[in-house]
Amino acid sequence: MKLTKKSHACIRLEKDGQTLVIDPGDFSEEDAAVGADVILVTHEHPDHFAEDRLRAGLEANPGAEIWTLRSVADQLSAAFPGRVHTVGHGDTFSAAGFDVQVHGELHAVIHPDIPRITNVGYLVDGSVFHPGDALTVPEQPVETLMLPVMAPWSKISEVIEYVREVKPRRAIDIHDALLTDLARPIYDRQIGGLGGADHSRLTPGDSTEL
Repeated sequence: MKLTKKSHACIRLEKDGQTLVIDPGDFSEEDAAVGADVILVTHEHPDHFAEDRLRAGLEANPGAEIWTLRSVADQLSAAFPGRVHTVGHGDTFSAAGFDVQVHGELHAVIHPDIPRITNVGYLVDGSVFHPGDALTVPEQPVETLMLPVMAPWSKISEVIEYVREVKPRRAIDIHDALLTDLARPIYDRQIGGLGGADHSRLTPGDSTEL
């Protein structure tokens, strides 16, 4: 399986001629979902869910479909009838040759005064886990953890402990649009040295084979 990092929290997974895209939001490229057969959205925040990105992907491929939680599905179902599927924690499904498990229920706490919204993470082919905006630990082993490395709701100690708890073979940064180049070496050194897993980051557009 080929993993391509897009900007911020968006990734593309490709295998056997099929493409799965997770979280094409406002911070990702305008064509982030173009070419996708399957699109997954973790939650409704605009850096993860941008309707124009989704529309571009669905119009480019009439066979493409979306799987997401209800708060997002309710905004899309009327525009794309029959192509938007609602999922929640514990659900499993197969699409375009990818097997997907859904984990998690709530967004991480941003501040006690801000109500928490729904957030789900996706474990793809029992291997790659994208948690969205939460530090959800799946019940199954994870080989590749897409690691939300920097967010208004997190601090680096929590990020390191999350890697330790999930125990992936490798952790690859996502949710990094707010992380400046000056700070990246600090995060790389501390997460790589303390997390207990191989830690790396990809420049948007770069790929790696899993």
